[in-house]
Amino acid sequence: MPLTYNPPLRDMHFALHEVLGAVETLQKLPRFADFDRDTCNAILEEAGKFAAEVVAPTNSIGDLQGCTLDKQSHSVKTPDGFRQAYQQYVEAGWPALSCDPAYGGQGLPFVVNQCLYEMLNSANQAWTMYPGLSHGAYEALHAHGSDALKQRYLPRLTSGEWTGTMCLTEPHCGTDLGLLRTKAEPQADGSYLLTGSKIFISAGEHDMAENIVHLVLARLPDAPAGSKGISLFVVPKYLVNDDGSLGARNPIFCTGLEHKMGIHGNATAQLSLEGAVGHLVGQPHKGLAAMFVMMNAARLGVGNQSLGLTEIAYQNALAYAKERLQMRALSGPKAPEQPADPIIVHPDVRHQLLTAKAYAEGGRLLSAYCGVLLDKAHAAEDETERAGAQAELALLTPIVKAFLTDNGLAATIGCQQVFGGHGYIRETGMEQLVRDARINLIYEGTNAVQALDLLGRKVLGDGGKALTQFGRKIAAWGAEHADNPKMAEFLLPLQDLGERLTEVTQAIGARAQRNPDEVGVAAVDYLRIAGHLTFGWLWARAAQTALQAIADGRDDPLYPAKIETARFYFARLLPEVETPLKRLQAHANTILKTSHTLA
Repeated sequence: MPLTYNPPLRDMHFALHEVLGAVETLQKLPRFADFDRDTCNAILEEAGKFAAEVVAPTNSIGDLQGCTLDKQSHSVKTPDGFRQAYQQYVEAGWPALSCDPAYGGQGLPFVVNQCLYEMLNSANQAWTMYPGLSHGAYEALHAHGSDALKQRYLPRLTSGEWTGTMCLTEPHCGTDLGLLRTKAEPQADGSYLLTGSKIFISAGEHDMAENIVHLVLARLPDAPAGSKGISLFVVPKYLVNDDGSLGARNPIFCTGLEHKMGIHGNATAQLSLEGAVGHLVGQPHKGLAAMFVMMNAARLGVGNQSLGLTEIAYQNALAYAKERLQMRALSGPKAPEQPADPIIVHPDVRHQLLTAKAYAEGGRLLSAYCGVLLDKAHAAEDETERAGAQAELALLTPIVKAFLTDNGLAATIGCQQVFGGHGYIRETGMEQLVRDARINLIYEGTNAVQALDLLGRKVLGDGGKALTQFGRKIAAWGAEHADNPKMAEFLLPLQDLGERLTEVTQAIGARAQRNPDEVGVAAVDYLRIAGHLTFGWLWARAAQTALQAIADGRDDPLYPAKIETARFYFARLLPEVETPLKRLQAHANTILKTSHTLA
C-alpha cells in the first residue's frame, strides 16, 4: 500500500487568498502589478499535477535504491527515475518560476515558489533537494556576485540546466564555521585555487544536470582567524569557457557518500578540493555574510520540507483510519454493519490526526506569510516597507525552521502510530516519512542553533524591537476583532500568551546581563513559546476568516472544519507552552552546575 498524495490546492487557496490576501498585497508592488488569482491558481494546479504524477512515483524507489558512487570516476548515479523527472522539471520551466527575468526567470512571486516546493517535498523530499539547493546558490550569486559571475552562472541556474550546492561543513567543524580550514590561493588571472575537504554536502554530486555550481567557504592566505576570515567562492564541477560552454573537469571530487537514516535518494557527498579553480563572490573575508543569503533561504526551505512531509503523512493516516477496522467505540458501535469500527472513532487516533492537520495547515499559513514578507523585502519600492518586511522575516526565519521541523517530526511519528504495526514496516511508506523528517531538525543549523539565533540575535540583540513590532501587529489585529464574541475563545489565550512572552523576554534579558549562559539555557523553550504565539495568531486569523465566510452564507465544508481545527489547536496544542514557561522559571544552575553528573 504505497503512499498517495493529493495536492492540497483548496487549502492553499484559503491560506493565500482568504486569510492572507497575498495576491492583493503583492499587486500593490509594481513588480507584481499584473499578477492575479487566476494566474496563481493555474500555476498551483499544474505544480500539483507535476508533484503528484511525476515526482511522487520516485519517492519509494529513491528510498530503496539510494545513490551509488563510482569511486574511480567520482561520479554518482541517482535512483531510477530521478534524472528523468528532473528533465521534465526543467523542460516545464519550473526552476525559473520566481527568478529574475534578466536571467531568464519568470519573475513570479516567491510565495508561489514556496507552494510549489511544499508539494514537491510532499512528493519526494530527497529529489526536491537537488533543485531546491540551486535556489539558494542563485540567491547568493544574485545578491553578491559580480556582473561577470552573474552572467556566467545565473542563466543556467535559472533554467535548471545546472544545479547548485552550498559547501560549508568540514570534518572537524559543523555549525562553527570559524574553524574551517579550506584554503584559497590567489592566482595571477584573478582566480583562486581551493584545497580542502567538505562533508555533508547535499546534492554534492549527481547525474541529473550537466554541471554543478558549488558555493564554497574558504580562507585566503591573509585571512584573520575565526568567522571574520571566511571568503565565499564559486567553484563549478566543470570549468565554464568564456562563450558559456563547458570546459575541463575542475578537481572538486566526490570521495564518499554518507549512509544515512533517511533521504536516501539525495547524494550527501564528501567532497575533496584538490586545487579546484574558483572565483571570489563578494568581498574578501566577507563570505559568511554572503553565504547567509543562501543559508536563510535554505532555512525557510527546510521548514517547507517538514510542512510537505506533515501533509502527506496526514493524508495517508486519515485515509487509513477511515478504512482500518479495530474494536468498537467506547460509546457503542459506530459501524454496526461491520465486525468492528474504523479506528477513526477512537479518541487517540483522532488526536494524532488533528495534531498533524493543525500543524500542516498552520505551517502552510506561516510559510505563505513569510513568502509574502520575502516578496515585499525584495520588491517594495518604499525603503521603510522593505526594511520592515526584512526585519519581520529575520525574526520569523528561525521559527519557520525549528518550529515547523519539530512539529513535522511529531506529526509523522503520530501518523505512523495511526497505522499501528503497519506503520513500522516499509510497505506503507510511513516509516520512511519519519526517517526523512528526522534530518530537518539537524541540518542548516540544528534547532537549538535556531533558538539561539532567535533569542540571542533577533530578540535580545536588537533590544526587542523586532519582537515588539510583531507583538503590536498581533495585538492590533486582535483589537479589530475583539467585538466578535465568537472570537473570544481564540483571542483571549492569544492575548495572554503575548503578555507572558513579553514578561519572560524581559526576565531572560535581565538574567543574561549577569550571565550570558542564561540565553543558552532558555533558548529552546523560548522558541517553542514564540512558535506557538505565531501559530496561535495565524490560527485565530483562519478561524475569523471561516466565521466570516459562514456568516456571509458561503456553503463550503472547509469553513466549519477550519473552526473545529482551530478549537483543537487552542484547546489541545497551545497549552503545551505551560511546560516551557515553567522551565524558564527554573534556576539555570540545574543545567550549568552539573560537573559531577556529567563527569
